[in-house]
Amino acid sequence: MAEAGVIKSGEMGKGKAEKAPAAEAHGALVPRWGQPLTGIISLGSFTLIAWVLWFVFSDPRGPVGSFPYPFVMYLAMMILVGLYQHMFLGDWPFEKMSQPTRGIVQTVVNLVLVWFIIHVVFYRIFGIGFNFLSQSNLEAMAAAGQAVLPDGSAMGLDAMRSKHFAESAVVCFVLIGFYSYPFITILFGKWPIRPSDLPQPQAGLAEIAWASFWTLIFYTVLIVPFWGLVYTQLLGSSFGLNTPWWKPIAGFNHLHWVFGWWEWMIIVLFMTPNVWRMKPWSLIPFPQPWKGLISFVVNVVLGYIIALICVKIAPLWLPGDVIHHLQEAKPENAELLRFLWYHAAEIAGFTLIPFLAWHHYFDDMVPMADLDAWSSFWFRTFGVLVLCAVSYVIFYYLGFGSWALGNPHWDHKFVHGESLVWNFWWIIPLLWNEWFFHKWPFYVHTDH
Repeated sequence: MAEAGVIKSGEMGKGKAEKAPAAEAHGALVPRWGQPLTGIISLGSFTLIAWVLWFVFSDPRGPVGSFPYPFVMYLAMMILVGLYQHMFLGDWPFEKMSQPTRGIVQTVVNLVLVWFIIHVVFYRIFGIGFNFLSQSNLEAMAAAGQAVLPDGSAMGLDAMRSKHFAESAVVCFVLIGFYSYPFITILFGKWPIRPSDLPQPQAGLAEIAWASFWTLIFYTVLIVPFWGLVYTQLLGSSFGLNTPWWKPIAGFNHLHWVFGWWEWMIIVLFMTPNVWRMKPWSLIPFPQPWKGLISFVVNVVLGYIIALICVKIAPLWLPGDVIHHLQEAKPENAELLRFLWYHAAEIAGFTLIPFLAWHHYFDDMVPMADLDAWSSFWFRTFGVLVLCAVSYVIFYYLGFGSWALGNPHWDHKFVHGESLVWNFWWIIPLLWNEWFFHKWPFYVHTDH
């Protein structure tokens, strides 16, 4: 979701990335069929690819039917590992390979790393100390009759599998990582790693380590307390983990409060290079890390405000029976609040396809002559919001999630729509094409 290359060392540029060595050797990339035809063809291609693969792996009517888990966990980790490969390691060591060989190799490497990180790093290594991060550990406990519920009965293996505790915890790590890994590049211009001019892979590994440090801090503060609550309520004991601290703020103790505003933080972060071409952060007249710190604080505040607005206005258009059903589910409207904060995250997800396609495959095109003008800034911003609303209507009111995706929770579509899963799944073909295939075959290199 970042630029095709990398933001220059120690600064936030104006949305223009450095060219990779391979790109420089072959000239600039230009749309094969001009614009907007190239954008239309690529948009249709990514939609078709995502839709077919969704049917194969996720749709309950398809051959695998793995929605929501483990499908959600794998798709989330694929994007995070893709960030490692492209944003941090600069496609090392495959950056000089020709296309489409490079893209195919990097895709295979991505899938291998995803399996390794989930089943070895999380389930085996992290699972040594934290069972809530190891699905295999939890299932082994249930099979041995050691997962004891508060009433003294044992949780069976099938029940443990249906809860997806560890798989959900891994997804939560990725949710945090979608922000905490790229914000080092986008807001801090890779400070403090890049100024040392380390070669690859040392530079990329150093950046991954630095970003992982912040990811673990955010994860510990915002995610781990929820699993303390889960284990207290369902397994009767959580002596090693705290419980949610945010109930006095949110009015409920579910993790979806974090989902709502953190997802909007992610959207604001990625709209910075993909829609706003680094405005307004590029106007901050301070060196790093002060520029990054100011941008980060504003990003947090803006993300929370937008999420809160979504929470307040969503009941204006949501069906009355859905609101009534949620109000009666738990006292003090806790279930309604939980849903509204999660739905704020779902609304945020509908911006992903518009702004990524507009930037990467429609080349930021606007009626104005200057792509970096403030008029262009506001035109693209308003356009993304309009397209977000259109996508929302198509998914919910025109039933795309039902007839196209076979969503298994569609009886209460606004309660369990899981549109966020589809939107993140759709962007994988686009990101893979932009990151790993260098826009092949939709773009071609010009001669020097």
